[in-house]
Amino acid sequence: MIATVVWGTGNVGRAAIRAVDAHPALKLTAVLVHDPAKVGKDAGELAGVGELGVAATDDIDAVLAASPRAVVYAASGDVRFDDALADIVRAVRAGAIVVTPALYPLYDQRNAPPELRDPVLAAISDGGGSLFVSGVDPGWGNDVLPLLISGLGTDVDVVRCQEIFDYSTYEQPDSVRYLVGMGQPMDYAPPMLMTGVPSMVWGGQVRLIARGLGVEVSELRETLDRRPLEETVTTRTMGEFEKGTQGAVRFEVQGVVDGEPRIVIEHVTRIHPSCAPDWPTPPSGDGAHRVIIEGRPRIEVTVEATDEGENRSAGGNATAVGRLVGAIDWLAAAEPGLYDALDVPLRPAAGKLGRSRP
Repeated sequence: MIATVVWGTGNVGRAAIRAVDAHPALKLTAVLVHDPAKVGKDAGELAGVGELGVAATDDIDAVLAASPRAVVYAASGDVRFDDALADIVRAVRAGAIVVTPALYPLYDQRNAPPELRDPVLAAISDGGGSLFVSGVDPGWGNDVLPLLISGLGTDVDVVRCQEIFDYSTYEQPDSVRYLVGMGQPMDYAPPMLMTGVPSMVWGGQVRLIARGLGVEVSELRETLDRRPLEETVTTRTMGEFEKGTQGAVRFEVQGVVDGEPRIVIEHVTRIHPSCAPDWPTPPSGDGAHRVIIEGRPRIEVTVEATDEGENRSAGGNATAVGRLVGAIDWLAAAEPGLYDALDVPLRPAAGKLGRSRP
């Protein structure tokens, strides 16, 4: 059994605890928390399952001193990137296999800036650990899934990956209101939508698809459209959003191949279904991930995932965690290193059939 730590118990960490507990090759040995109110609580309580017999702790030194074989780093890197990088480097230097969605520039690790890549490589050399960074979008929704589906085509003209979501279901109000700008005046400049930021986050995914298809991306282009709310709306989880404030965002990161945008990652994000009804919508519910292969034949695949009471955002988090936790035993058998989604296979859920927890 591979001794595994879950670091963080928020939206991703809850799913990570459940995934580690369910994996037949892994053993949950510790859970790290930041909130003092969570210290001492059973991991199962924090994850919404039965008691697991592992008490949460905030003692990072003690947990890493026990030399865990793997760490699922589930703490956010959105607004604390430097801290997240330092935590991850520390765990890798302690000899752990680290899997995480937190560091966007390292999704496409081969093209990551040296100032980010070099500390990780040094930690791998010093401690013998490994790092694999992935998720859902960015993640499997725009790397392994489109590449798999592209193989069904005779001719491929454009690969388009879409995330279509109602962000009122996304339980990170600060990110939704301030990073993305929902509910802000239309002259507010959301940090996530500033020129160059979408390419920083999703450009690596465009390059991963290109590498898988054996083509070169000569340029990344961005498009952006924003719509105001036509009426004030009240959401179940995040309260009120006023008429005239930002209610929907649509942007693309386009990979240009031979002068044409051939690889496109598109986000269609609303705070309420009434805003921008003419934009793409999910087949049902509050969100979906979709891959469209324009070519012959035209292929369209939509994935809808739910968890924690039919919540689509929680379902997306759970699939990201499934991809990461499912890679740990493969990474344990591989050489220490810095890996990306094209290195690490997506494998069947061997040994898990019929083992669901309540």
